[in-house]
Amino acid sequence: MATNPYFNFKSSAPEQNLIEDLTIEAIKTMGMDVLYLPREYVKKDLLFGEDVLSQFEKTYEIEMYLQSVDGFQGEGDILAKYGLEVRDKVELVVARRRFMDEVGNLEPLARPREGDLIYFPMGKYLFEINFVEHENPFYQVGKLFVFKLQCELFEYSGEDFDTNVTDIDLIEDEQAYYIDLTMATGGSGNYV
Repeated sequence: MATNPYFNFKSSAPEQNLIEDLTIEAIKTMGMDVLYLPREYVKKDLLFGEDVLSQFEKTYEIEMYLQSVDGFQGEGDILAKYGLEVRDKVELVVARRRFMDEVGNLEPLARPREGDLIYFPMGKYLFEINFVEHENPFYQVGKLFVFKLQCELFEYSGEDFDTNVTDIDLIEDEQAYYIDLTMATGGSGNYV
């Protein structure tokens, strides 16, 4: 038996546009401005499928809704084998049309990617996208309107930050591993 043709809202473009506009308005009203940082792979290990070196140079300001309003989710702060680990997680919602307007038209992206970063200027937190749910809520009035991003607090591991945003670029300066090598005159050998 087919569905009732008189109450079929699944193919009504005006209804879909109304729901999409209301979703964007709700995110703009109740959400917060964040910075989206797409990851650029400089050197990718094709054997193991991991990035040996990646960099972040571009930032895009976009509004997102914080799904977990009562604080960070996840395991919190735990004492592990090698010290204190912070395992904070957060779930964000971004409108598809706004993502395409602000990021997708400037980058070759159809959706947010796993591995990209989200920066919260309010608390100066940097989160890495672990998973992008693209079918939740499931086809309201026959269309998808949002992406749900499951993010975890970012752990620095040698990435290059050149975003021209001081707070983000400081992460590399503060957490990078480097050695100061001072060479004085009068030693043995000729150094150039």
